[in-house]
Amino acid sequence: MAERRKRSQQRVFINKVDLYSSKYISKFLSECLVGAHADGENEEEEEERKVSEDRGEKSFHVVGTSSDPPVRGEEGEEGDRPHLYEEYSNVDRDILLSKLLDCDVIIYNITQHAEQVEEALWAVTALHDKMEQFSAPKTFILVSTVMTWACSKPVDPDDLELPFTDEIFWRRRAHPNFKGHIDVEKRTVKMGKMNRKLFSTYVVASGLQYGMGEQIFHFFFKTSWLGQTQRIPVFGDGLNIIPTIHINDLASVIQKVIEHHPKPYYLLAVDQSNSTMEEIVKSIASVLGPSKIQKKLFEEAFLTQDLSVMEIDSLQVNLRMEAVHIKELFSVSWCCESGLVENMDQVVEEFRQSRGLLPLRLCVLGPPAVGKSSVCKQICEHYKLHHITLKETISETITQLEFAVKNLDPEAEHEDSSEELLSSLKDSMEQNGGQLEDHLSVKLLKQKLTSNPCRNQGFILDGFPDTYEQAKELFSDEDHESEAETSLNSPHSGITPEFVLVLDASDSFLQDRVMNLPEPLVQKQNYEQDHFLQLLSQYRERNMEEETVVNFFDELDLPLLYLEVTSSSELHCQQLVRKIFDTLGPPRNYGRSIQEVEEEERRKAEEKMKREEQERAEEKKREEEEARHRAARWEEWTKGLEEVRQQEEELLEAQSVSMRIYLMEQVMPTVSRSLLECCMARPQDPIHFLAECLLKNNPSNH
Repeated sequence: MAERRKRSQQRVFINKVDLYSSKYISKFLSECLVGAHADGENEEEEEERKVSEDRGEKSFHVVGTSSDPPVRGEEGEEGDRPHLYEEYSNVDRDILLSKLLDCDVIIYNITQHAEQVEEALWAVTALHDKMEQFSAPKTFILVSTVMTWACSKPVDPDDLELPFTDEIFWRRRAHPNFKGHIDVEKRTVKMGKMNRKLFSTYVVASGLQYGMGEQIFHFFFKTSWLGQTQRIPVFGDGLNIIPTIHINDLASVIQKVIEHHPKPYYLLAVDQSNSTMEEIVKSIASVLGPSKIQKKLFEEAFLTQDLSVMEIDSLQVNLRMEAVHIKELFSVSWCCESGLVENMDQVVEEFRQSRGLLPLRLCVLGPPAVGKSSVCKQICEHYKLHHITLKETISETITQLEFAVKNLDPEAEHEDSSEELLSSLKDSMEQNGGQLEDHLSVKLLKQKLTSNPCRNQGFILDGFPDTYEQAKELFSDEDHESEAETSLNSPHSGITPEFVLVLDASDSFLQDRVMNLPEPLVQKQNYEQDHFLQLLSQYRERNMEEETVVNFFDELDLPLLYLEVTSSSELHCQQLVRKIFDTLGPPRNYGRSIQEVEEEERRKAEEKMKREEQERAEEKKREEEEARHRAARWEEWTKGLEEVRQQEEELLEAQSVSMRIYLMEQVMPTVSRSLLECCMARPQDPIHFLAECLLKNNPSNH
């Protein structure tokens, strides 16, 4: 049974399957179907392979380690790596070695993080030491990096364009920070020479990887996509040649090594491009960003938080390379054989799809003063979209054209077209009372909506189109339609909205809202009473026609969300916006940047400190107020107590007068006489004697 699995479904181990490179290699291998013809098949094995191929069986059962436990779905469903047959996390090396011994192919990828190097060295050494326990031959593949060539001397000092090839791998010299990588390469090769039939080893030196997320080039893709800078940085002079390979092409090379067991044990995995750093960044900026680059000192790369030291070192490499063994030995189905620059459109689409950076396009319609702009701003802030209005687009375009005409190089090819467009815009506005003709408005909006920022993040088109014809002209792509055909079923895929939001309110509510607007805002929006009523009337009339702009979107089967505005209260507005958010779903962009997170944490900390300080001040004020109240109450109580005491004393004084008289007249003489007699007699029992004297001398007895 183990032999059967070896021929048709090999068990393949890959380390760190949660990281970019290993993740996509494991995905690629897990999807490979049985069918590749291995050398040395006998008739029985060939028949078995054909049966497996007919059944559509997978070639590999992929297992691997990850930094964290796999994330599982609800009710035991597979998580974010369902392509893995098994996944191990936080296992000790004794257990890991037992897992490796159960595999037919062991792949160790050391192209991303330096800590993987030591584990790869341990793995190949441990497997070599256990060869006698192998139940079947095993293959060890070390996926290394071309940085082990970074300091190699030219093949021919007189011909610097002569490429390095894997045939002369013994001449390679590693970058100082990649000495550990070349040591593992040498150790891997040495281990495989002992008994190649039982334990074969290979080193695949990968070019800088791209595709499906753009690991090492991600900084440039992200910076271009965000569009927050006018120029994308190129660190250094940009003339260094970067050897590259698409991650799926690297996985395909590894697949071929597994299936064919080539004789050479060292293979370069690079595509046929020899693009410079400047060419790569310029291509990224052109397809995805502002189309402009800016060269900076290479040292400034170390100030970029999105780049690790290993990535910075790799971006500085300057190697012209050719993968001779791959060309001669394998028939690879290349994804991007000609390189990153030549396949930028495809790679950009992969970048968007793999990272979920899909543009959100929204059109917001409604009568004047219904609150479209206010809602649009809240949506833009939440989803990081571009707020597009016809008025601002016209103003922005005219400003750009005036600047271009004024500062244009006389030899520039588009000088006439800029002047011609500017002239036509101004003429149209003069002839139409400051308004543009529809075809010019549509032309400017199309240019705006197809710009890279709108294509990247998406947009909200605020208050346009107004009519069916405007919508048809803006969103229908008729370039590929026949002259006799006018169809709405071929929308311009780049700008057609995904959602249409229709706000509405009663005329009386709208009029009341306008009457309560501040005067500056009324003038800015041109909402004077007569003009506003005219705008409102025109809007109602357009929506009573047979073909309305809402009909157009309905014919395209686009989701329409109708919301009735009945109040200007903040609570009502929040409820409307929440309904919109629920309909649109979660954002499709990058989360907050490190700077934004730090700024948010700083803001929250400041707010907390301010709140605590305010609470302390209020507590202190409250305590002081209570202290004053206590003091006032104490003073009042003390004063009342003093008055009561004084009254009691006066009462006691009045009551004690008669008692004093009685004592002075009746008691004291008797007591004095009795004490005097006691003193004169000096009896043995003075107390008894005194008592008898008092009884004897008591006035009441006389």
